[in-house]
Amino acid sequence: MQREAGISRLGVGALVLAVWVTGQSDARGQVPGAFVPVTDAMLQAPAPDDWLMWRRTLDGWGYSPLAQIDRRNVGDLRLVWSRALSAGGRQQGTPLVYDGVMYMPNPSDVIQAIDAATGDLLWEYRRSLPDDVCELLIPGVCTTNRNLAIYDNLIIDTSVDEYVFALDAKTGDLVWETEILDYRVHPANQSTGPIIAKGKVISGRSCMPGAGPDACVITAHDAKTGEELWRRRTIPAPGEPGDETWGGVPDEERRHVGTWMAPSYDPELNLLYIGTSVTSPAPKFMLGGAGNKHLYHNSTLALDADTGEIVWYYQHLNDHWDLDHPFERLLVDTVVQPNPAVVSWINPRLRPGEERRVMTGIPGKTGVVYTLDRVTGEFLWATPTVAQNVISHIDGATGVVSENAEVVFGGFGQEVLTCPTAMGGKDWEAGAYSPRTNAMYMPLRNACARMAALDDGRRSLYSLSMRNELAPGTDQLGAVWAISAETGETLWTYEQRTATMSLVSTGGGLVFVGDVNGRFRALDDETGDVLWEINLGSPVSGFPVTYAVDGRQYVVAGTGTGGNASRWSAMTPEIQPSGGNNIFVFALPE
Repeated sequence: MQREAGISRLGVGALVLAVWVTGQSDARGQVPGAFVPVTDAMLQAPAPDDWLMWRRTLDGWGYSPLAQIDRRNVGDLRLVWSRALSAGGRQQGTPLVYDGVMYMPNPSDVIQAIDAATGDLLWEYRRSLPDDVCELLIPGVCTTNRNLAIYDNLIIDTSVDEYVFALDAKTGDLVWETEILDYRVHPANQSTGPIIAKGKVISGRSCMPGAGPDACVITAHDAKTGEELWRRRTIPAPGEPGDETWGGVPDEERRHVGTWMAPSYDPELNLLYIGTSVTSPAPKFMLGGAGNKHLYHNSTLALDADTGEIVWYYQHLNDHWDLDHPFERLLVDTVVQPNPAVVSWINPRLRPGEERRVMTGIPGKTGVVYTLDRVTGEFLWATPTVAQNVISHIDGATGVVSENAEVVFGGFGQEVLTCPTAMGGKDWEAGAYSPRTNAMYMPLRNACARMAALDDGRRSLYSLSMRNELAPGTDQLGAVWAISAETGETLWTYEQRTATMSLVSTGGGLVFVGDVNGRFRALDDETGDVLWEINLGSPVSGFPVTYAVDGRQYVVAGTGTGGNASRWSAMTPEIQPSGGNNIFVFALPE
């Protein structure tokens, strides 16, 4: 890489290299006109036309107030432009749209600036990556690039080779980069990009077992300079609170509690909400004993955004089956009155009808909806959706989760049927929330697995074998559930043969959702009725978004191959979509 000057800084727990550079891209042009810098105020209240981060807003909603396209006219949607993405690999990108320009993350740290109205390329950045980097990471996952962040005049991302870096939004030139971890020593998958909280770049990662606990970190960097501000381990070190929950397992053998999806952020409370993954190995009899909690795996962490200190945590599951809990947290202010006729676990101290600031949604693969007070972490209510048999009970008064002893591994050779599968009743494909209906909309799967603990010398990631199968009593793999954030009641369900993918909700009363078979649909947010659909040929693996340019609303769907799409297709072998990394953009006729 060409560098004009370098600055070395000793960050918290690691040597941090912040490098100022110019011309480090394959930029072909630049964004036209004056560029208005993006501020914290703009990120906290985005203009309706823009989509400025992974789920558009810091509360994780995946909702746009745009309503030009609505339930009456969505049937008139037409393709207005499309573009093949320039990098191969798993395509799970989220377009970031600001002031008429789309910034698109491609696999392998390729980023493109595209005219959002025409599809014309403005510039492209291709990061030079070491030849051996993916040899030390999870194959396929290592090149995934789910989202970008924007701040001031910078497009900010995390890289395959474990840097955080910033590009000039007008030209695509590299402005700064900071090494977070040395991938040869502490390999970690940075498959999801950052968010910005009060001028800080907040990022998490999935740490490889061989990297040890020091790779399992959440970090904050100054968005304008790249300087590291803090880092937070997700595994307690000896002597720290939570150390005792590892049953005497040495620090260097505490592995793989990752934070591989982006957090949510409450600016008023100055709290970040981020979820964590399973340990490696997953069966706890192999890791100090099944009775230990192994903090902070499969938990929600509420972090002080200024310091990274843990303000509160809640553990959703003592996980023996790779049922991670790192997914989107929805921050909602709502009346809370769960209906005891349909909600399984309720805090007896809850005063029905009280308005609370909550964190809600389906944060993990179990498909269980959790609602917590986001100020204190107090458990309020939880209820399952798709078939699950790993949780037997949640104590309403304490929120403590009890696992089903019949499916907890006690040794090698024991096969159990677990619902859901480790591919998830829900996985990284994001749900959405709409303030129109005070409902969350979740892409779910009716799938289980025959699992056993593997005596493989811990050579595999989780020491598990798995054979997927449809949940008992159904031949419909994919679903969308609409669930009231107030009552926990299921408002409607939509089911289909193939697996569903990510969602976006809109002010026009629509929920857009893709699937593994290449179908992209608009559902009525009140009934679940299909109002429009199109076959895009390949799995709709990207995160759909909507935006507006010059008064015209657009809807984007991204397609791709690999990862969950391929594995879900194996469960419906009669359905065989093609494969291709593309983006498709729709609008109403002019």
